[in-house]
Amino acid sequence: MNYLRKLIGHKCYLSPVDASETEKVAKWSNDIEVAIRTGDISDMITYQSQRVYLETMNNNHGYAFYIIREDDDEVIGIARLMRVNFINRNAVMGMFIGDGNDRSKGIGSEATNLLLDFGFNALNLKNIMIETYSFNEPAIKACKKCGFKEIGRRRKSIIYGNNEYDEVFMDILSDEFQNSIINKVLNK
Repeated sequence: MNYLRKLIGHKCYLSPVDASETEKVAKWSNDIEVAIRTGDISDMITYQSQRVYLETMNNNHGYAFYIIREDDDEVIGIARLMRVNFINRNAVMGMFIGDGNDRSKGIGSEATNLLLDFGFNALNLKNIMIETYSFNEPAIKACKKCGFKEIGRRRKSIIYGNNEYDEVFMDILSDEFQNSIINKVLNK
């Protein structure tokens, strides 16, 4: 498929989400490894419900992108800004890499930086937050690598089986973000 290249990195690029990848995303959403990390393990996601969700992701309160591998134009995940508040200039970021073979290769960090660049330098946001879980060490590590700082925890707020985990809140401010592709284009 021919995807739009909204924000381009070295390993990946971001393209606006549409319903073209409904089947793939529905499979990821039902994959236990993905669903546990996104907090969607109890959701009943069908192809139809996934299609509707993808069609409504880019509304006036959010911006969603497919994460696409640069070398073969394969969709490997989703990165999004949700609960965008233009009055207070903040948003919540969410992201996942669907296939385990594409994780731990730096693609998630690059996609995070591209999304932060969009949020700070295209939408003029001041604060972007992420919510994850204490067991999701790869996400916490990737966020710290991109400049996020932990701002708090909601203790024992998620229970899987007999295990209780904290919800971890991290954020980054626009003046802490250093990896702007948008500013490089403007300063050519």
